Amino acid sequence: MYKFDAKDALEKCCEWVRSWFEENGKGCNAVLGISGGKDSSVAAALCVKALGKDRVIGVLMPNGEQSDIEYAYDLCKELDIKHFVINIESAVKGVYEGIGDKFEITQQTRFNLPPRIRMATLYAVSQSQNGRVCNTCNYSEDYVGYSTRYGDSVGDFSPLSCFTVHEVLQIGKELGLSAKFIEKAPSDGLCGKTDEDNLGFTYKELDDYIRQGIEPSPDIKAKIDRLHKLNLFKLEYMPCFKYKV
Repeated sequence: MYKFDAKDALEKCCEWVRSWFEENGKGCNAVLGISGGKDSSVAAALCVKALGKDRVIGVLMPNGEQSDIEYAYDLCKELDIKHFVINIESAVKGVYEGIGDKFEITQQTRFNLPPRIRMATLYAVSQSQNGRVCNTCNYSEDYVGYSTRYGDSVGDFSPLSCFTVHEVLQIGKELGLSAKFIEKAPSDGLCGKTDEDNLGFTYKELDDYIRQGIEPSPDIKAKIDRLHKLNLFKLEYMPCFKYKV
């Protein structure tokens, strides 16, 4: 029977974060996008525990109006961390206008452009604030490719990528985060839908399947297996030509 020890996982992850910074950015700050959802909230709280609140910088990046942005403000206040608000709407529109009538922008392009601009923004903040970018993806999302390549899928270090959604929630409770951040329905703050709405299945169904082998209904299992296979490329290094003289 699979059992997760949140306290042990938290302590070991914090030690890993401290060690990583010692080797890859001694004295640098952890910079991360803040949505107010579970992943960014837990990642931010974990970095505060590992590095101290003065070395954690949150970046709020609404695309125009964001209905749930108060969660992000409240998280920064609860953790007492420095934060910046950078609206990406004009940057997104600028790209659309630059393309103009050259070709039709696909729906997938419209979906993926804002997360990519958000990541470019995070790196701009990071380079100007002595930072290292914290990736906030979890194992469940990575398993089915629920991330944007070169958007929220990247970063300099990733403390949560080996934890499922439900393990992240347990770590959040261990960190003492307010329930509102842990229980908030997962959403990217861009498309107006929850993650589970977009995926077509619940994270519980996904986590039970990938951690304990408990199979969901045949149609959901087939969908999870298909998404996992289709999105494996996101977890691999870029293919490169190896020239031999």
